[in-house]
Amino acid sequence: MKYNWWHDRIAYQIYPRSFCDSNNDGIGDLKGIISKLPYLKELGIGAIWLSPVYPSPNYDYGYDIASYYDISEEYGTLEDMKTLLKEANKLDIKIIMDLVVNHTSFKHPHFEQSKDPNSKYHNHYVWKKGRVSKSGKKLPPNNWLSFFTGPAWTYEESNDMWYMHLFTKEQPDLNYDNQEVIDEVKKIMKYWLDLGVAGFRCDVINIIYKTSYANGKFSVYKRGLEHYLSQPRCHEILNEFHRDVLGPYNAFTVGETTDVTLEEAKTFTENDELTMVFPFDHTSVDYRFLPLFKRKYKPSLLIKAMRKWQENIPWNSLFIENHDIPRAISRFGDETKPELSGSAIGAMILTLRGMPYIYQGQEIGMTNVDFKSIEEMKDVTSKNVYNLLRRFKICKKTALRLVNNFARDHARTPMQWKNSENAGFSTKMPWLRVNNNYNKVNVETQDKDTTSLLNQYRKLTKLRNSSEVLRRGDIEFIKSHKNVMSFIRTYNDEKILVVINLDKKERKIKLDLDGEILYCNYDEILDGTTLRPYEVQIIKK
Repeated sequence: MKYNWWHDRIAYQIYPRSFCDSNNDGIGDLKGIISKLPYLKELGIGAIWLSPVYPSPNYDYGYDIASYYDISEEYGTLEDMKTLLKEANKLDIKIIMDLVVNHTSFKHPHFEQSKDPNSKYHNHYVWKKGRVSKSGKKLPPNNWLSFFTGPAWTYEESNDMWYMHLFTKEQPDLNYDNQEVIDEVKKIMKYWLDLGVAGFRCDVINIIYKTSYANGKFSVYKRGLEHYLSQPRCHEILNEFHRDVLGPYNAFTVGETTDVTLEEAKTFTENDELTMVFPFDHTSVDYRFLPLFKRKYKPSLLIKAMRKWQENIPWNSLFIENHDIPRAISRFGDETKPELSGSAIGAMILTLRGMPYIYQGQEIGMTNVDFKSIEEMKDVTSKNVYNLLRRFKICKKTALRLVNNFARDHARTPMQWKNSENAGFSTKMPWLRVNNNYNKVNVETQDKDTTSLLNQYRKLTKLRNSSEVLRRGDIEFIKSHKNVMSFIRTYNDEKILVVINLDKKERKIKLDLDGEILYCNYDEILDGTTLRPYEVQIIKK
Protein backbone atom coordinates (compact mmCIF):
# COMPACT_ATOMS: atom_id res chain seq x y z
CA MET A 1 0.00 0.00 0.00
CA LYS A 2 1.33 3.44 -0.94
CA TYR A 3 1.15 5.74 2.08
CA ASN A 4 0.34 9.44 1.98
CA TRP A 5 0.10 12.13 4.66
CA TRP A 6 -3.46 11.22 5.61
CA HIS A 7 -2.44 7.69 6.60
CA ASP A 8 -0.44 9.04 9.53
CA ARG A 9 -2.73 11.75 10.92
CA ILE A 10 -5.62 12.10 13.31
CA ALA A 11 -8.37 14.45 12.12
CA TYR A 12 -10.56 16.71 14.26
CA GLN A 13 -13.90 18.00 13.03
CA ILE A 14 -14.82 21.56 13.91
CA TYR A 15 -18.38 22.85 13.65
CA PRO A 16 -17.34 26.52 13.49
CA ARG A 17 -20.59 28.02 14.74
CA SER A 18 -20.16 26.23 18.06
CA PHE A 19 -16.41 25.92 18.57
CA CYS A 20 -14.99 29.20 19.92
CA ASP A 21 -16.38 32.73 19.79
CA SER A 22 -13.58 35.33 19.65
CA ASN A 23 -15.72 38.47 19.35
CA ASN A 24 -18.46 37.50 21.83
CA ASP A 25 -21.42 37.73 19.49
CA GLY A 26 -22.70 34.26 20.44
CA ILE A 27 -21.38 32.59 17.27
CA GLY A 28 -18.06 30.79 16.85
CA ASP A 29 -15.63 32.13 14.26
CA LEU A 30 -12.31 31.64 12.48
CA LYS A 31 -10.30 33.74 14.93
CA GLY A 32 -11.68 31.54 17.69
CA ILE A 33 -10.43 28.46 15.85
CA ILE A 34 -7.01 30.08 15.35
CA SER A 35 -6.78 30.73 19.10
CA LYS A 36 -7.34 27.02 19.81
CA LEU A 37 -4.77 25.59 17.38
CA PRO A 38 -2.22 25.00 20.20
CA TYR A 39 -4.90 23.05 22.09
CA LEU A 40 -5.49 20.86 19.03
CA LYS A 41 -1.78 20.35 18.51
CA GLU A 42 -1.41 19.19 22.11
CA LEU A 43 -4.30 16.81 21.52
CA GLY A 44 -2.26 15.19 18.75
CA ILE A 45 -4.31 16.47 15.84
CA GLY A 46 -2.77 16.51 12.35
CA ALA A 47 -5.75 17.62 10.26
CA ILE A 48 -8.88 19.72 10.78
CA TRP A 49 -12.12 19.07 8.94
CA LEU A 50 -13.89 22.41 8.89
CA SER A 51 -17.67 22.32 8.47
CA PRO A 52 -18.90 25.01 6.03
CA VAL A 53 -17.73 28.58 6.61
CA TYR A 54 -19.07 30.02 3.34
CA PRO A 55 -21.76 32.75 3.15
CA SER A 56 -25.13 31.17 3.86
CA PRO A 57 -28.66 32.18 4.88
CA ASN A 58 -28.39 29.30 7.40
CA TYR A 59 -31.58 27.41 6.71
CA ASP A 60 -29.35 24.36 7.17
CA TYR A 61 -26.61 26.22 9.05
CA GLY A 62 -23.95 26.45 6.37
CA TYR A 63 -24.92 23.45 4.26
CA ASP A 64 -26.91 25.85 2.07
CA ILE A 65 -24.19 27.86 0.38
CA ALA A 66 -24.84 31.25 -1.24
CA SER A 67 -21.23 31.81 -2.41
CA TYR A 68 -18.42 29.27 -2.74
CA TYR A 69 -15.58 31.78 -2.98
CA ASP A 70 -15.87 33.73 0.25
CA ILE A 71 -16.27 33.45 4.03
CA SER A 72 -19.46 34.17 5.95
CA GLU A 73 -19.31 37.48 7.83
CA GLU A 74 -20.42 35.58 10.94
CA TYR A 75 -17.15 33.66 10.86
CA GLY A 76 -14.80 36.41 9.71
CA THR A 77 -13.14 37.28 6.43
CA LEU A 78 -11.21 35.62 3.66
CA GLU A 79 -8.08 37.09 5.26
CA ASP A 80 -8.98 35.29 8.50
CA MET A 81 -9.22 32.06 6.51
CA LYS A 82 -5.78 32.68 5.01
CA THR A 83 -4.44 33.31 8.51
CA LEU A 84 -5.95 30.04 9.74
CA LEU A 85 -4.25 28.17 6.90
CA LYS A 86 -0.93 29.89 7.65
CA GLU A 87 -1.03 29.31 11.42
CA ALA A 88 -2.20 25.71 11.04
CA ASN A 89 0.63 25.06 8.59
CA LYS A 90 3.16 26.31 11.17
CA LEU A 91 1.91 23.55 13.47
CA ASP A 92 1.85 21.00 10.63
CA ILE A 93 -1.95 20.76 10.74
CA LYS A 94 -3.78 20.28 7.43
CA ILE A 95 -7.12 21.99 6.74
CA ILE A 96 -9.89 20.02 5.03
CA MET A 97 -12.82 22.11 3.75
CA ASP A 98 -16.42 20.95 3.50
CA LEU A 99 -17.49 20.75 -0.16
CA VAL A 100 -21.27 20.90 -0.53
CA VAL A 101 -22.08 20.53 -4.23
CA ASN A 102 -25.22 18.40 -4.45
CA HIS A 103 -27.12 21.64 -3.97
CA THR A 104 -26.69 25.35 -3.36
CA SER A 105 -28.68 27.83 -1.33
CA PHE A 106 -31.82 29.19 -2.94
CA LYS A 107 -30.15 32.56 -2.33
CA HIS A 108 -27.25 31.67 -4.61
CA PRO A 109 -27.28 34.17 -7.53
CA HIS A 110 -27.26 31.35 -10.06
CA PHE A 111 -30.43 29.82 -8.63
CA GLU A 112 -32.21 33.15 -8.46
CA GLN A 113 -31.40 33.69 -12.15
CA SER A 114 -32.33 30.10 -13.01
CA LYS A 115 -36.01 30.82 -12.40
CA ASP A 116 -36.02 32.48 -15.81
CA PRO A 117 -36.24 29.66 -18.40
CA ASN A 118 -34.22 31.83 -20.78
CA SER A 119 -31.35 32.27 -18.32
CA LYS A 120 -28.04 30.47 -18.92
CA TYR A 121 -28.37 29.17 -15.37
CA HIS A 122 -31.82 27.61 -15.82
CA ASN A 123 -30.25 24.28 -16.72
CA HIS A 124 -27.79 24.46 -13.80
CA TYR A 125 -30.63 23.24 -11.57
CA VAL A 126 -33.34 20.59 -11.94
CA TRP A 127 -36.46 22.32 -13.22
CA LYS A 128 -39.40 20.21 -14.41
CA LYS A 129 -43.01 20.72 -15.46
CA GLY A 130 -45.44 19.28 -12.96
CA ARG A 131 -48.44 17.00 -13.23
CA VAL A 132 -52.11 17.85 -12.82
CA SER A 133 -54.57 15.74 -10.86
CA LYS A 134 -58.04 14.85 -12.15
CA SER A 135 -59.41 17.63 -9.96
CA GLY A 136 -57.01 20.13 -11.49
CA LYS A 137 -54.56 20.31 -8.56
CA LYS A 138 -50.93 21.01 -9.41
CA LEU A 139 -48.71 18.07 -8.52
CA PRO A 140 -44.90 17.69 -8.49
CA PRO A 141 -43.16 15.83 -11.35
CA ASN A 142 -42.79 12.62 -9.31
CA ASN A 143 -43.41 11.14 -5.86
CA TRP A 144 -39.90 11.54 -4.44
CA LEU A 145 -39.51 12.55 -0.81
CA SER A 146 -36.96 14.90 0.71
CA PHE A 147 -34.45 13.61 3.27
CA PHE A 148 -35.87 16.30 5.56
CA THR A 149 -39.53 15.16 5.16
CA GLY A 150 -42.12 16.22 2.60
CA PRO A 151 -41.95 16.28 -1.21
CA ALA A 152 -38.58 16.70 -2.92
CA TRP A 153 -40.09 19.39 -5.17
CA THR A 154 -41.22 22.99 -4.72
CA TYR A 155 -43.46 24.89 -7.12
CA GLU A 156 -42.28 28.22 -8.52
CA GLU A 157 -45.22 30.37 -9.63
CA SER A 158 -43.15 32.76 -11.76
CA ASN A 159 -42.33 30.07 -14.34
CA ASP A 160 -45.02 27.48 -13.58
CA MET A 161 -42.33 24.87 -12.92
CA TRP A 162 -41.02 22.78 -10.04
CA TYR A 163 -37.45 22.57 -8.81
CA MET A 164 -35.97 19.55 -7.07
CA HIS A 165 -34.39 19.54 -3.61
CA LEU A 166 -33.41 16.33 -1.85
CA PHE A 167 -33.09 18.38 1.34
CA THR A 168 -34.88 21.61 2.34
CA LYS A 169 -36.68 23.72 -0.23
CA GLU A 170 -33.98 26.32 0.42
CA GLN A 171 -31.39 23.84 -0.98
CA PRO A 172 -32.12 23.34 -4.71
CA ASP A 173 -30.22 20.45 -6.31
CA LEU A 174 -27.69 21.09 -9.04
CA ASN A 175 -28.08 19.46 -12.44
CA TYR A 176 -25.09 17.22 -13.16
CA ASP A 177 -26.34 16.51 -16.67
CA ASN A 178 -24.92 19.96 -17.39
CA GLN A 179 -21.15 20.00 -18.00
CA GLU A 180 -21.04 23.66 -16.94
CA VAL A 181 -22.01 22.57 -13.41
CA ILE A 182 -19.20 20.01 -13.34
CA ASP A 183 -16.71 22.61 -14.58
CA GLU A 184 -17.84 25.10 -11.93
CA VAL A 185 -17.24 22.54 -9.18
CA LYS A 186 -13.73 22.00 -10.53
CA LYS A 187 -13.19 25.75 -10.40
CA ILE A 188 -14.35 25.86 -6.77
CA MET A 189 -12.00 23.04 -5.77
CA LYS A 190 -9.02 24.65 -7.51
CA TYR A 191 -9.75 27.98 -5.82
CA TRP A 192 -9.49 26.54 -2.30
CA LEU A 193 -6.64 24.17 -3.11
CA ASP A 194 -4.66 27.11 -4.47
CA LEU A 195 -5.29 28.94 -1.18
CA GLY A 196 -3.70 26.03 0.67
CA VAL A 197 -6.42 23.63 1.81
CA ALA A 198 -5.37 19.99 1.73
CA GLY A 199 -8.64 18.54 0.47
CA PHE A 200 -12.35 18.18 1.00
CA ARG A 201 -15.00 16.35 2.93
CA CYS A 202 -17.60 15.86 0.19
CA ASP A 203 -21.17 16.27 1.40
CA VAL A 204 -23.71 13.61 0.27
CA ILE A 205 -21.43 13.04 -2.71
CA ASN A 206 -22.91 9.73 -3.83
CA ILE A 207 -26.33 11.20 -4.64
CA ILE A 208 -25.30 14.08 -6.91
CA TYR A 209 -26.40 12.39 -10.14
CA LYS A 210 -30.01 11.50 -10.91
CA THR A 211 -30.29 8.81 -13.59
CA SER A 212 -34.06 9.02 -13.90
CA TYR A 213 -36.92 11.15 -12.61
CA ALA A 214 -39.49 8.35 -12.64
CA ASN A 215 -41.59 7.68 -9.57
CA GLY A 216 -39.82 5.93 -6.72
CA LYS A 217 -40.83 2.67 -5.11
CA PHE A 218 -43.15 3.19 -2.17
CA SER A 219 -41.27 4.12 1.00
CA VAL A 220 -42.03 6.42 3.93
CA TYR A 221 -38.47 7.79 3.80
CA LYS A 222 -36.01 8.59 0.97
CA ARG A 223 -38.56 7.65 -1.68
CA GLY A 224 -36.89 7.75 -5.08
CA LEU A 225 -33.49 6.65 -3.73
CA GLU A 226 -33.05 3.96 -6.38
CA HIS A 227 -32.87 6.66 -9.06
CA TYR A 228 -29.97 8.62 -7.58
CA LEU A 229 -28.02 6.52 -5.05
CA SER A 230 -24.45 5.78 -6.19
CA GLN A 231 -25.34 5.86 -9.88
CA PRO A 232 -22.81 4.85 -12.58
CA ARG A 233 -22.65 8.43 -13.88
CA CYS A 234 -21.84 9.63 -10.34
CA HIS A 235 -18.72 7.47 -10.42
CA GLU A 236 -17.76 8.91 -13.81
CA ILE A 237 -18.11 12.48 -12.53
CA LEU A 238 -16.00 11.80 -9.46
CA ASN A 239 -13.38 10.18 -11.64
CA GLU A 240 -13.34 13.34 -13.76
CA PHE A 241 -12.89 15.49 -10.65
CA HIS A 242 -9.94 13.33 -9.65
CA ARG A 243 -8.40 13.30 -13.12
CA ASP A 244 -8.62 17.05 -13.67
CA VAL A 245 -8.17 18.49 -10.16
CA LEU A 246 -7.81 16.23 -7.15
CA GLY A 247 -5.12 13.93 -8.52
CA PRO A 248 -2.81 16.67 -9.83
CA TYR A 249 -3.09 18.50 -6.48
CA ASN A 250 -2.61 15.28 -4.46
CA ALA A 251 -5.75 16.38 -2.64
CA PHE A 252 -7.43 14.36 0.10
CA THR A 253 -11.14 13.58 -0.17
CA VAL A 254 -13.53 11.80 2.14
CA GLY A 255 -17.06 11.22 0.96
CA GLU A 256 -20.20 11.37 3.02
CA THR A 257 -21.79 8.43 1.24
CA THR A 258 -25.30 7.74 2.44
CA ASP A 259 -26.51 4.11 2.36
CA VAL A 260 -23.19 3.00 0.88
CA THR A 261 -22.48 -0.73 0.63
CA LEU A 262 -19.09 -2.40 0.96
CA GLU A 263 -18.86 -3.03 -2.79
CA GLU A 264 -19.82 0.55 -3.62
CA ALA A 265 -17.26 1.84 -1.12
CA LYS A 266 -14.57 -0.15 -2.90
CA THR A 267 -15.60 1.37 -6.21
CA PHE A 268 -15.45 4.90 -4.81
CA THR A 269 -12.01 4.40 -3.26
CA GLU A 270 -10.23 2.05 -5.65
CA ASN A 271 -10.95 3.71 -9.00
CA ASP A 272 -9.47 7.20 -8.59
CA GLU A 273 -12.63 8.79 -7.21
CA LEU A 274 -12.36 9.42 -3.44
CA THR A 275 -9.59 8.82 -0.93
CA MET A 276 -12.03 7.26 1.54
CA VAL A 277 -15.69 7.25 2.48
CA PHE A 278 -17.72 7.55 5.66
CA PRO A 279 -19.80 4.40 6.25
CA PHE A 280 -22.70 4.76 8.68
CA ASP A 281 -23.66 1.20 9.61
CA HIS A 282 -22.23 1.52 13.10
CA THR A 283 -23.93 4.83 13.83
CA SER A 284 -27.42 3.29 13.70
CA VAL A 285 -26.99 0.14 15.78
CA ASP A 286 -29.22 1.60 18.53
CA TYR A 287 -32.01 2.59 16.12
CA ARG A 288 -34.99 0.54 15.03
CA PHE A 289 -35.99 1.13 11.37
CA LEU A 290 -35.81 4.95 11.62
CA PRO A 291 -33.68 7.14 13.93
CA LEU A 292 -36.92 8.21 15.59
CA PHE A 293 -37.19 4.85 17.31
CA LYS A 294 -34.54 3.65 19.73
CA ARG A 295 -33.79 0.06 20.62
CA LYS A 296 -31.65 -1.35 23.40
CA TYR A 297 -27.99 -0.81 22.61
CA LYS A 298 -25.87 -3.95 22.38
CA PRO A 299 -22.07 -3.54 22.14
CA SER A 300 -21.94 -6.69 20.02
CA LEU A 301 -23.83 -4.91 17.23
CA LEU A 302 -21.36 -2.03 17.23
CA ILE A 303 -18.43 -4.45 17.15
CA LYS A 304 -20.00 -6.43 14.30
CA ALA A 305 -20.57 -3.28 12.21
CA MET A 306 -17.04 -1.96 12.77
CA ARG A 307 -15.46 -5.34 12.12
CA LYS A 308 -17.33 -5.77 8.81
CA TRP A 309 -15.73 -2.64 7.39
CA GLN A 310 -12.31 -3.34 8.90
CA GLU A 311 -12.15 -6.76 7.30
CA ASN A 312 -13.36 -5.70 3.87
CA ILE A 313 -12.04 -2.17 3.24
CA PRO A 314 -8.26 -1.60 3.24
CA TRP A 315 -8.43 1.89 4.77
CA ASN A 316 -11.39 3.12 6.83
CA SER A 317 -12.76 6.38 8.17
CA LEU A 318 -12.83 5.86 11.94
CA PHE A 319 -15.47 7.97 13.66
CA ILE A 320 -18.27 7.71 16.16
CA GLU A 321 -19.53 11.32 16.24
CA ASN A 322 -20.02 14.21 13.84
CA HIS A 323 -22.24 17.27 13.46
CA ASP A 324 -25.22 15.13 12.40
CA ILE A 325 -25.02 12.41 15.06
CA PRO A 326 -26.04 12.50 18.75
CA ARG A 327 -23.21 12.16 21.27
CA ALA A 328 -21.52 8.78 21.62
CA ILE A 329 -21.30 8.58 25.42
CA SER A 330 -25.05 9.17 25.67
CA ARG A 331 -25.68 6.32 23.23
CA PHE A 332 -22.86 3.79 23.57
CA GLY A 333 -21.31 4.65 26.92
CA ASP A 334 -22.17 5.69 30.46
CA GLU A 335 -22.58 9.37 31.34
CA THR A 336 -21.78 8.53 34.98
CA LYS A 337 -18.45 6.99 33.97
CA PRO A 338 -17.20 9.29 31.19
CA GLU A 339 -13.49 8.62 31.81
CA LEU A 340 -13.98 4.88 31.40
CA SER A 341 -16.69 4.57 28.74
CA GLY A 342 -15.40 7.59 26.83
CA SER A 343 -11.85 6.25 26.72
CA ALA A 344 -13.12 2.83 25.60
CA ILE A 345 -14.92 4.49 22.68
CA GLY A 346 -11.87 6.66 21.99
CA ALA A 347 -9.52 3.67 22.09
CA MET A 348 -11.65 1.90 19.50
CA ILE A 349 -11.46 4.87 17.10
CA LEU A 350 -7.74 5.41 17.69
CA THR A 351 -6.49 1.82 17.41
CA LEU A 352 -8.42 0.39 14.48
CA ARG A 353 -6.98 0.54 10.95
CA GLY A 354 -7.76 3.77 9.11
CA MET A 355 -7.89 7.52 9.67
CA PRO A 356 -9.43 8.54 13.03
CA TYR A 357 -11.78 11.53 13.28
CA ILE A 358 -12.49 13.15 16.65
CA TYR A 359 -15.50 15.47 16.75
CA GLN A 360 -15.26 18.61 18.84
CA GLY A 361 -16.13 17.90 22.47
CA GLN A 362 -15.85 14.14 22.04
CA GLU A 363 -12.48 14.28 23.80
CA ILE A 364 -14.07 15.72 26.96
CA GLY A 365 -17.17 13.54 26.86
CA MET A 366 -19.80 16.06 25.85
CA THR A 367 -23.26 14.50 26.05
CA ASN A 368 -26.73 14.89 24.61
CA VAL A 369 -28.89 17.73 25.85
CA ASP A 370 -32.28 17.35 27.50
CA PHE A 371 -34.13 19.75 25.23
CA LYS A 372 -37.33 20.75 27.00
CA SER A 373 -39.18 22.12 23.98
CA ILE A 374 -38.91 22.23 20.21
CA GLU A 375 -38.33 25.98 20.53
CA GLU A 376 -34.93 25.24 22.10
CA MET A 377 -33.84 23.43 18.95
CA LYS A 378 -32.47 25.11 15.84
CA ASP A 379 -32.04 22.28 13.35
CA VAL A 380 -34.48 22.19 10.44
CA THR A 381 -34.77 18.39 10.46
CA SER A 382 -35.86 18.29 14.10
CA LYS A 383 -38.46 20.99 13.54
CA ASN A 384 -39.77 19.35 10.36
CA VAL A 385 -40.12 15.92 11.95
CA TYR A 386 -41.70 17.40 15.08
CA ASN A 387 -44.29 19.26 13.01
CA LEU A 388 -44.97 16.13 10.96
CA LEU A 389 -45.57 14.10 14.13
CA ARG A 390 -47.91 16.76 15.46
CA ARG A 391 -49.88 16.66 12.20
CA PHE A 392 -50.33 12.94 12.85
CA LYS A 393 -51.83 13.87 16.23
CA ILE A 394 -48.80 12.74 18.26
CA CYS A 395 -48.83 14.64 21.55
CA LYS A 396 -46.15 17.29 22.16
CA LYS A 397 -44.38 15.29 24.87
CA THR A 398 -44.07 12.15 22.74
CA ALA A 399 -43.14 14.09 19.61
CA LEU A 400 -40.34 15.85 21.49
CA ARG A 401 -39.10 12.57 22.97
CA LEU A 402 -38.93 10.97 19.52
CA VAL A 403 -37.12 13.98 18.03
CA ASN A 404 -34.64 13.95 20.92
CA ASN A 405 -33.67 10.43 19.83
CA PHE A 406 -31.92 11.74 16.70
CA ALA A 407 -31.71 15.56 16.98
CA ARG A 408 -28.60 16.93 15.31
CA ASP A 409 -28.52 19.79 17.82
CA HIS A 410 -27.16 17.35 20.44
CA ALA A 411 -23.84 17.52 18.61
CA ARG A 412 -24.01 21.25 17.89
CA THR A 413 -24.22 22.78 21.36
CA PRO A 414 -21.30 25.14 22.14
CA MET A 415 -17.93 23.63 22.98
CA GLN A 416 -17.45 23.55 26.74
CA TRP A 417 -14.14 25.26 27.48
CA LYS A 418 -14.53 26.41 31.09
CA ASN A 419 -16.65 26.21 34.22
CA SER A 420 -17.86 29.77 33.66
CA GLU A 421 -20.67 31.66 31.97
CA ASN A 422 -21.77 29.95 28.75
CA ALA A 423 -19.02 27.35 29.28
CA GLY A 424 -16.38 29.89 28.26
CA PHE A 425 -17.61 29.76 24.67
CA SER A 426 -18.85 33.36 24.63
CA THR A 427 -19.81 36.15 27.02
CA LYS A 428 -23.00 36.65 25.01
CA MET A 429 -25.89 34.19 24.94
CA PRO A 430 -24.84 31.54 22.38
CA TRP A 431 -26.85 30.83 19.25
CA LEU A 432 -27.75 27.41 20.74
CA ARG A 433 -28.09 26.63 24.42
CA VAL A 434 -25.14 25.26 26.38
CA ASN A 435 -25.44 21.82 27.97
CA ASN A 436 -26.19 22.16 31.69
CA ASN A 437 -23.30 19.85 32.62
CA TYR A 438 -20.59 22.32 31.51
CA ASN A 439 -19.52 22.89 35.14
CA LYS A 440 -18.07 19.34 35.17
CA VAL A 441 -17.59 18.59 31.51
CA ASN A 442 -15.16 21.23 30.25
CA VAL A 443 -11.60 21.52 28.98
CA GLU A 444 -10.22 23.70 31.79
CA THR A 445 -11.30 21.31 34.55
CA GLN A 446 -10.15 18.19 32.72
CA ASP A 447 -6.84 19.70 31.70
CA LYS A 448 -5.77 19.75 35.37
CA ASP A 449 -7.01 16.22 36.12
CA THR A 450 -4.54 13.55 35.00
CA THR A 451 -7.28 10.89 35.05
CA SER A 452 -9.78 12.92 33.00
CA LEU A 453 -11.16 11.82 29.65
CA LEU A 454 -9.28 14.65 27.92
CA ASN A 455 -5.98 13.34 29.26
CA GLN A 456 -6.97 9.77 28.34
CA TYR A 457 -7.46 10.99 24.77
CA ARG A 458 -4.07 12.73 24.86
CA LYS A 459 -2.44 9.47 25.94
CA LEU A 460 -4.20 7.54 23.19
CA THR A 461 -3.38 10.04 20.43
CA LYS A 462 0.25 10.19 21.57
CA LEU A 463 0.43 6.41 21.46
CA ARG A 464 -1.05 6.23 17.96
CA ASN A 465 1.10 9.07 16.61
CA SER A 466 4.26 7.39 17.94
CA SER A 467 3.42 3.87 16.77
CA GLU A 468 3.83 2.71 13.17
CA VAL A 469 2.01 -0.46 14.18
CA LEU A 470 -1.15 1.43 15.16
CA ARG A 471 -0.92 3.85 12.25
CA ARG A 472 -0.08 1.46 9.45
CA GLY A 473 -0.27 -2.10 10.70
CA ASP A 474 -2.47 -4.89 9.41
CA ILE A 475 -5.39 -5.95 11.58
CA GLU A 476 -6.64 -9.38 12.64
CA PHE A 477 -9.64 -9.80 14.91
CA ILE A 478 -9.45 -12.53 17.53
CA LYS A 479 -12.19 -14.32 19.40
CA SER A 480 -13.03 -13.16 22.92
CA HIS A 481 -16.42 -12.12 24.31
CA LYS A 482 -19.11 -10.83 21.93
CA ASN A 483 -19.11 -7.47 23.74
CA VAL A 484 -15.32 -7.21 23.78
CA MET A 485 -13.45 -5.91 20.75
CA SER A 486 -10.15 -7.78 20.46
CA PHE A 487 -7.63 -7.59 17.65
CA ILE A 488 -3.93 -7.65 16.83
CA ARG A 489 -2.18 -4.95 14.80
CA THR A 490 0.97 -6.13 13.01
CA TYR A 491 3.65 -4.13 11.19
CA ASN A 492 6.90 -5.72 10.08
CA ASP A 493 7.91 -7.82 13.10
CA GLU A 494 5.99 -5.82 15.72
CA LYS A 495 2.65 -6.81 17.23
CA ILE A 496 0.19 -4.93 19.43
CA LEU A 497 -2.82 -6.58 21.08
CA VAL A 498 -5.85 -4.34 21.67
CA VAL A 499 -8.62 -5.49 24.01
CA ILE A 500 -11.61 -3.19 24.63
CA ASN A 501 -14.55 -4.12 26.82
CA LEU A 502 -17.37 -1.99 25.40
CA ASP A 503 -19.78 -3.35 27.99
CA LYS A 504 -20.90 -1.78 31.27
CA LYS A 505 -20.43 -5.21 32.89
CA GLU A 506 -17.35 -7.26 33.71
CA ARG A 507 -16.52 -9.79 31.02
CA LYS A 508 -14.29 -12.86 31.12
CA ILE A 509 -12.09 -13.57 28.13
CA LYS A 510 -9.62 -16.33 27.23
CA LEU A 511 -6.69 -14.34 25.88
CA ASP A 512 -3.02 -14.12 26.70
CA LEU A 513 -2.64 -10.61 28.12
CA ASP A 514 1.06 -10.94 28.88
CA GLY A 515 3.33 -8.29 27.46
CA GLU A 516 4.25 -4.64 27.89
CA ILE A 517 1.19 -2.57 28.81
CA LEU A 518 1.22 0.48 26.54
CA TYR A 519 -2.13 1.81 27.78
CA CYS A 520 -4.83 0.96 30.28
CA ASN A 521 -7.69 3.22 31.32
CA TYR A 522 -7.71 1.91 34.90
CA ASP A 523 -5.08 3.05 37.41
CA GLU A 524 -4.50 -0.48 38.66
CA ILE A 525 -3.83 -3.30 36.22
CA LEU A 526 -5.14 -6.61 37.51
CA ASP A 527 -3.81 -10.06 36.70
CA GLY A 528 -6.15 -12.54 35.09
CA THR A 529 -8.60 -12.39 32.23
CA THR A 530 -11.57 -10.58 33.74
CA LEU A 531 -12.08 -7.21 32.08
CA ARG A 532 -13.71 -4.55 34.18
CA PRO A 533 -16.50 -2.36 32.74
CA TYR A 534 -15.17 -0.42 29.72
CA GLU A 535 -11.62 -1.59 30.42
CA VAL A 536 -9.03 -1.05 27.70
CA GLN A 537 -5.66 -2.78 27.49
CA ILE A 538 -3.19 -2.10 24.70
CA ILE A 539 -0.30 -4.54 24.95
CA LYS A 540 2.96 -4.84 23.03
CA LYS A 541 3.54 -8.53 22.36
